[in-house]
Amino acid sequence: MTTKPWTRLFLGALVLSLVSVACGDSGNDGGTNDGASPITGSLNISGSSTVEPITSLVAEKFQSANNGVEIAVDGPGTSDGFALFCNGETDVQDASRAIKDEEIAACKDSGVDYIELEIALDALSVIGNPQNSIECLNFGDLYALFGPESEGFKTWADADALAAKVGGNGGFPDEPLTIVAPGTESGTFGSFIDLAIKGIAEDERGKDATLRTDYQSSADDNVIVDNAAGNAGGIGFVGFSYAQNAGDTVKEFQVDKGDGCVAPSPETVIDGTYPLGRPLFLYINKEKLTSNPALKPFVDFYLTDEGIASVEEVQYIALPSDRLEATRSAWETANA
Repeated sequence: MTTKPWTRLFLGALVLSLVSVACGDSGNDGGTNDGASPITGSLNISGSSTVEPITSLVAEKFQSANNGVEIAVDGPGTSDGFALFCNGETDVQDASRAIKDEEIAACKDSGVDYIELEIALDALSVIGNPQNSIECLNFGDLYALFGPESEGFKTWADADALAAKVGGNGGFPDEPLTIVAPGTESGTFGSFIDLAIKGIAEDERGKDATLRTDYQSSADDNVIVDNAAGNAGGIGFVGFSYAQNAGDTVKEFQVDKGDGCVAPSPETVIDGTYPLGRPLFLYINKEKLTSNPALKPFVDFYLTDEGIASVEEVQYIALPSDRLEATRSAWETANA
């Protein structure tokens, strides 16, 4: 079977990636089973479009060792993925946020027990057009552009007055405001609200912690990137990998939570100074570990040095060594 070129991992968060994996020697890092029968079966992985490039690359690497396994990787969004996962329809859930209480309850109601594994870090990146004169946005600015009270703003300058009321810097250009951003199915949508909008909305304004409804939502991160790249007043937010791979076609805004402007980077996420940093996760269906012989070898491989290197290869942020070891220990304990 012909697989997608490596660079296509970044294009099309909703594209189904079907991987047929090839056989290799036992004892390597490619997900073997210690000289026993060849691994067979299929894996159905869904969830976050943010995490999808990592998991897709891990699946491609896994092909070097196992020819009896097919792996489907899809990225409809964390929330939509959890609906499938908690209904027992998928083996692995990619997630750009931790599971919510209502999703925990849904999994419990369906008898789905799971293992949570932190696998990477992300700098949720606010992106715009390189021609935009603004370099840094504080939380008041983000609220004035994206928050529930910004409904109906047609230009960046329309947000100036609200920005002034909520502690923003304002001074926005008189440029049409073109917002394309993730929708409610996305974990990135929820993370942006929790990290950037919720404090002002609930604590200072008594508003619901949500986004304005009159923007174009897209589950495809590349559509969000294209809007920022192609429109002088374009703005949105995506995972770090998509911003990095867009290169100079977009501007990554610095973000100020009150301690100064900080650019998204591995260093600022790890040291906690970038205010929109977040962890990325895998969730593994525990029952399927016994019923699907391909699942444990795949996750085993994911957490090897070769597998986890995919995080940085697709331009996300590797876990610090202590956190990676905690993940590996959690996986080992769950399989003891």
